[in-house]
Amino acid sequence: MDDEDELDRLLDKLTPRAKVRLLTGADTWRTAAEPAVQLRPWVMSDGPAGVRGPAWDERRTSVLLPSATALAATWDEPLVERLGALLALEARRKGVDVVLAPNLNLHRSPLGGRHFECFSEDPELTGRIGAALVRGIQAHGVAATAKHYVANDSETDRLTVDVRVGRRALREVYLAPFEAAVAAGVRVVMAGYNAVDGTTMTASELLTDPLRTDWGFDGVVVSDWGAVRTTLDTADGGLDLVMPGPEGPWGEALVRAVEEGTVAQRVVDDKVRRLLRQADWLGALGRPGRRPAPGVRPGAVRALARRAAAAGTVLLENRGVLPLDAGDLGTVAVIGAHAARTRTQGGGSAGVFPQAEISVLRGIRARLRGRAGVVHVPGPVPDGPPPALDTTLCSDPRSGTPGVLMRVLDAHGNELYAERRGTGRQLEPRLVPGAHTVEISARLHPRVTGPWTLGIAGFGRMSLRVDGLPLLDGDFPRDTDDPAIVHVSPPVHRVTAHLTEGREALLVAQRALVPGTGRAVVVGAAPPAADEAAALDAAARAARAADVAVVVVGTTEHDECEGRDRLRIALDPAQDALVRVVAAANPRTVAVVNSGGPVEMPWREEVGALLLPWFPGQEGGGAVADVLFGRTEPGGRLPTTWPAVLDDAPSTGVRPADGRLDYTEGLHVGHRGWLRAGRTPAYWFGHGLGYTTWAYEELAGPATVRAGASFTVRVRVRNTGARPGREVVQVYLARPGASVEYPERWFAGYAAVHARPGETATARVHVPARVLRHWDEGAGGWRTEPGPCRVLAGRSAGDLPLASVTELLAGD
Repeated sequence: MDDEDELDRLLDKLTPRAKVRLLTGADTWRTAAEPAVQLRPWVMSDGPAGVRGPAWDERRTSVLLPSATALAATWDEPLVERLGALLALEARRKGVDVVLAPNLNLHRSPLGGRHFECFSEDPELTGRIGAALVRGIQAHGVAATAKHYVANDSETDRLTVDVRVGRRALREVYLAPFEAAVAAGVRVVMAGYNAVDGTTMTASELLTDPLRTDWGFDGVVVSDWGAVRTTLDTADGGLDLVMPGPEGPWGEALVRAVEEGTVAQRVVDDKVRRLLRQADWLGALGRPGRRPAPGVRPGAVRALARRAAAAGTVLLENRGVLPLDAGDLGTVAVIGAHAARTRTQGGGSAGVFPQAEISVLRGIRARLRGRAGVVHVPGPVPDGPPPALDTTLCSDPRSGTPGVLMRVLDAHGNELYAERRGTGRQLEPRLVPGAHTVEISARLHPRVTGPWTLGIAGFGRMSLRVDGLPLLDGDFPRDTDDPAIVHVSPPVHRVTAHLTEGREALLVAQRALVPGTGRAVVVGAAPPAADEAAALDAAARAARAADVAVVVVGTTEHDECEGRDRLRIALDPAQDALVRVVAAANPRTVAVVNSGGPVEMPWREEVGALLLPWFPGQEGGGAVADVLFGRTEPGGRLPTTWPAVLDDAPSTGVRPADGRLDYTEGLHVGHRGWLRAGRTPAYWFGHGLGYTTWAYEELAGPATVRAGASFTVRVRVRNTGARPGREVVQVYLARPGASVEYPERWFAGYAAVHARPGETATARVHVPARVLRHWDEGAGGWRTEPGPCRVLAGRSAGDLPLASVTELLAGD
């Protein structure tokens, strides 16, 4: 809505109290309605990999796309734009108006617990991929959200951490992806929990300058959920909307502040204007209902998700093993617990309940059906809590139907509500009047005899019984304010019970509902862990007897999850041992790493091939099979540098000291830091192999460029292999001898080309003016320094065989 007179007319219909009421959510996911101006609520939902909708309910399934890091690994903006469009159509199907994506924070440290939800270590790549997702989402009348503004790059003490970062690094590195999102037209920006340079982001001047002043953002700034804890400083700044509601620090306190003149009525009116403009754009103002969601063919959705997973899969090593020829194989050994239970998404508030999940094992079996035998050996059990009960393990004790029975009880144990559910992970049990206790019960059907691990997650008073025998009964007070832990991933308390194959056992778990502790309850079970030595021996025997071995290892929700950073990037020792014994038994071993962020791979030179599909989404197993058997070339390139060991990484700090986290590395994030330190990682930013080879033949660019102008370089490459292929040609810049500090070199742009064997292709790489400039802290503005600029081209930050020099001339 551009008609300011119409906005004024609508504002005049609202009382001061009604205006303030619009500035806090009506509930967890909805904004407030206002009949006086025909304003309906708009609904928000998490959405980086799928749109869950406004409820945690496994019966309301969603399309699950690959994780954000996998999307960045595609280096394919048109594809990401199509995936954004799919998210928008999912949102409309679920009645969602605003998707809380993309996450534009950076991979500053390998220990970041939320790597999987962020794109890259690099601000330029993050900005380009993020802008593509924004364009795709918003092309269908759904608003995207750039989050978490800004420098919210780790999880430890994220609600209170004060990030100290220099102004130049803030502008050039951490704000840059948000600037790109605003340039792409993003409608919503989310202010993070953290503080920057002493001021919490919900009250920071950065919400006005540069967001609204320099960049011209005219959309809505929403708080992260629960991030607003004060009234006057947040209300008087650039924040527009407090979530969740209806309670909050604005409300009556803000009404009084306006009445007393502490906060100007004009400030409130400006916020309401922005909300009304947003509502008009969403179709939530002056219209009787929602626009109908267009139909989508399920087969086309699955095909797109599968294509995306393959496009983001990175081939890190290949010693002549891949692609596999299914016609030459008699038996394939698929080894590892992650092969059968592939992790398709990261943990935390962005989780969804996928429509279906294709594991690596299932994908390989489908590809080889009728051609070759597939043998699965689980190997040692990875570290981590027992998985939530599901329909494969248990049944509702009341109906006998697969699943669990969830009951809500009053203080006397009387049943108020009961229903069968498909999983023991219930994050939002329905609350009814008098609700005191949530109970999940299930009849277990163990297939193995021995000591089973049972678990219950939550806070407050909890108990767990098997066949009437109490195994756990205690009070577990909440020890964190982090909403992701309280409401989504509470800590698990484990016990052991001896179960017998073929003999049913009744498990009953309860947790009391105490104010301030959430209502999430997760009940899980895991079979007895096999003897590690025996499990490794079985894996080695299976590998030795097979023509090819595919061993799948990875992280667990305990390793990579919102609300906590990682303590290490090493896999547990049993998984490393598993890869080593399989590789020793069969030289045609393909290792598949199922993780959202970097892991140490001490065996990487011992395997025949090494494949990284990340958290690949619901179709991941099929996509991995497509890559393994050559139906699809592995399209991915690393969006983040991977260290051989954590100690090699130049920046690892995620733990504040006295509440402060100092970004002492300044501009030198990711590959920039590795270059400055003179260290060589396991794999550079941009690395990734295909199924052909390429020669870099020529780099051509302008001799001179006026400061403030963009330019284009042309890179000629030749396909020197035997297969058609795609090459991602990357361009980096360097300013040796400059008068101000620059990284040794930094990423400037890329373009993908395709060529058949023997053919040449020319990549035209756009180098935008923004990557040539620096933030002048003294002058408080952008400046491009005249002088020579080295232009380098190649396959990764560490493999740049071509170079030229362009002279940057002083601007007019």
